[in-house]
Amino acid sequence: MGTYEAASPSGRASGPLDSRPGKIIAVHLSYASRAEQRGRRPANPSYFFKPSSSIGTSGGTVERPAGTELLAFEGEIALVIGTTARWVKPDKAWEHVAAVTAANDFGLYDLRAADKGSNVRSKGGDGYTPLGPGLIDARDIDPSSLRVRTWVNGDLVQEDSTAGLLFPLRQFVSDLSQHFTLEPGDVILTGTPAGSTVVSPGDVVVVEVDVPGTSLSSGRLHTTVTQGIRSFSDIGSLPEVDDKQRAEAWGTPAEAVEENSPTLSEELRAKLLRAPVAGLSAQLRKRGLNNVAIDGVRPNLPGSKVVGTARTLRFVPNREDLFKSHGGGYNAQKRLFDSVGAGEVIVIEARGDKGSGTLGDILALRARYLGAAGVITDGGVRDFEAVAATGLPVFSQGPHPAVLGRKHVPWDTDVAVACGGATVLPGDLIVGDDDGVVVIPPSLAEEIADAALVQEDEDAWIAEQVGQGRPIEGLFPLNPLWRERYEAWQKKQ
Repeated sequence: MGTYEAASPSGRASGPLDSRPGKIIAVHLSYASRAEQRGRRPANPSYFFKPSSSIGTSGGTVERPAGTELLAFEGEIALVIGTTARWVKPDKAWEHVAAVTAANDFGLYDLRAADKGSNVRSKGGDGYTPLGPGLIDARDIDPSSLRVRTWVNGDLVQEDSTAGLLFPLRQFVSDLSQHFTLEPGDVILTGTPAGSTVVSPGDVVVVEVDVPGTSLSSGRLHTTVTQGIRSFSDIGSLPEVDDKQRAEAWGTPAEAVEENSPTLSEELRAKLLRAPVAGLSAQLRKRGLNNVAIDGVRPNLPGSKVVGTARTLRFVPNREDLFKSHGGGYNAQKRLFDSVGAGEVIVIEARGDKGSGTLGDILALRARYLGAAGVITDGGVRDFEAVAATGLPVFSQGPHPAVLGRKHVPWDTDVAVACGGATVLPGDLIVGDDDGVVVIPPSLAEEIADAALVQEDEDAWIAEQVGQGRPIEGLFPLNPLWRERYEAWQKKQ
């Protein structure tokens, strides 16, 4: 039976291994946090192969090819096979593992459509599997006690442990050994937790695997993203991206966005665009809904009208340690602005604190590009004039030059929030104009819109009578005599 001894870190193309592995097998979904993010939970593990030429070393680079945009990292625990394994039982599987180390399973989402699930091109690029820098002897550890962490430009963006795996590490070894021989030096990439996202040229990604509370660690695996100068040619499939690939690359599944976004018909949207907020508010009040106004916000574009379904973002008060863990990287705020759909309204809970910006021009541009109907925030807006110049209607408490971290930590999305004194649920209908913003429960929207339009016609007729010099008494509201005159006028129309 062949054996593999853990080697010391090496600068060669084999990373910390003493030679290139014969096989690299990667697990698709393995962490519960990632499964929740993807919106699917596999009953059994599934796998794909990566070429051994994709191995990279700590301190190396990974290239994003010219003409592509969606290069994403995945911090992972890598297993290095030490002895030949074939038809191994789970309780004996760990005996065939020589070492564990840190890995980064880079992938180019621009080529996923071309691969149709194989990941040959999207994950097989040179340097797309950096390992190291060191190895942890498998005999020294409990495989259920490992932790993996990932940093991007110094911000912690991934942290999970093997306790969060859907399948134990032993199962991967045992399962794979049923299908083919695992040989000394082969590497198994055991999947990534939630937090994987897109990186850009100049970004530095760091991954570490360790055993918390001990000195056992792989060391920190550093990889710098660079910009390639060569594009793919038409001798094969070319890079192609769509909103679904962008959403999954950035870390927000498009399916989840669609599920959380009730359909607003064009007919109902048209009615709500015609109905004034004051009229809608009156109809809501008639039905006992007195706490549906988002108070204290004004439009950055006077005369604009906002109608759409709510996507929500919750900020909590700034606390330095929480901002360090949740404020950097691809945080909740950025994820929402990257996944907002056409016709949706982003509603931000900032606790009425206008002492900091809750969005700026870059996020406004992204929301505008994706077709968002607008943004409602009970906080401040940074780059106020630049945000207005994007054409995106934003209702806020006004401008403020400070960045997010002065007052807020982006915490959660698509949850119930309190904005301007009103509770807003994902999928609620939001309507705003110069008079303010109201929240309409979807089940009442058609009824409220119809009633508001009827009242609007009536009020317009009353205003016309008053404009002709008639007294208000008996006319506003209509007494029986004036009601009869109004209904007679309506019939003629």
